[in-house]
Amino acid sequence: MSNIPADRQYTRSHEWLRTTADGDLELGISDHAQHALGDLVFVEVPEVGRELAAGEACAVVESVKAASDVYTPVAGTVVAVNTQLAGAPQLVNEDPYGEGWILRLKPSGAAGDLLSAADYAVIATAG
Repeated sequence: MSNIPADRQYTRSHEWLRTTADGDLELGISDHAQHALGDLVFVEVPEVGRELAAGEACAVVESVKAASDVYTPVAGTVVAVNTQLAGAPQLVNEDPYGEGWILRLKPSGAAGDLLSAADYAVIATAG
């Protein structure tokens, strides 16, 4: 079974959100998602300062199998991106909930349909 930390929330499209100490939101893809994609060869992150709408595609992760959009479940402004991913996209595979984070944003609205770790586990293992 995939690793699903309880200290964050999840989307049905396999992104995770974690609130940082300063109230920003850190976003990445779940262990389930990175495993399904396989070895990542490229991660495209948005520009710092970009305004995102809830549900908008905000990054792209590409593996030898496929490319997949990453969506933000909450509106906000990108305040940081993981620049390490440009030279080491495999960080998402190796540590999806730590060094493999994709972006941080300052939220400007409420988050959409987010799931607890327990509820996400049902989806991630369903299929």
